[in-house]
Amino acid sequence: MSESSDLRPRPLLPAGAPVSSLGLLVAAVAGLALVAFCDLFSLFAGFRFLAVIDGDGSFSTAPQQELDAAAALYETAGRYQAIVYMPAAIVFVVWFFRMRRNTGLLAPDRFRNGPGWAIGAWLIPLVNLWLPYRIALDMWGAATPLPAEGERFRARTWPVNLWWGLFVFSVLFDRYEATKYRDAESLMEIRDAVVQYITADVVHIGAAAAAMYFAVRLTSMQRLKAIAGL
Repeated sequence: MSESSDLRPRPLLPAGAPVSSLGLLVAAVAGLALVAFCDLFSLFAGFRFLAVIDGDGSFSTAPQQELDAAAALYETAGRYQAIVYMPAAIVFVVWFFRMRRNTGLLAPDRFRNGPGWAIGAWLIPLVNLWLPYRIALDMWGAATPLPAEGERFRARTWPVNLWWGLFVFSVLFDRYEATKYRDAESLMEIRDAVVQYITADVVHIGAAAAAMYFAVRLTSMQRLKAIAGL
């Protein structure tokens, strides 16, 4: 190998690549943490509801007053989840759009869709189960540090895959369980629906934690790459 090839410089980033805002990241993570907290409250209410239903091992022995109180608490937890979810989702999508715009300046050739799709992709039914994931993968690849001379470029995408897999599963499972709980008539059917809702809440918490990790890692990589200029 010639001396000139040994000293070949790594490519520089476009001038003026912005550093992503930590304030917006904190807001997005705080929203996700609040969603997870509401899911924990729902878990508590769900287990309390099950304890009242089971009673001494017989559905028929559950006192009506305790059942009503447990059901009211469980429905209150569900309302808290609904109230918190939308603002948290909006803040996350704003962060997602800003991150798409910033990482697009780091490596424009890595993106198959324009920045506007970082918002639009979430709003189109069915498309929102796949396209945001593709955009997230593109952002992850753009923010991944460039390899040293002679190294292969490898962007380990497991944080993106973990987050998106848990998110899609939680969305689909939650829709199924909402229908099942709403249509339940007997105490046995209500109990079965609550058990599965508890499972859904556990998945929600995992999805929120994975989303927080994804957001922190992606923002950190983007900032380091933009500051280094490489």
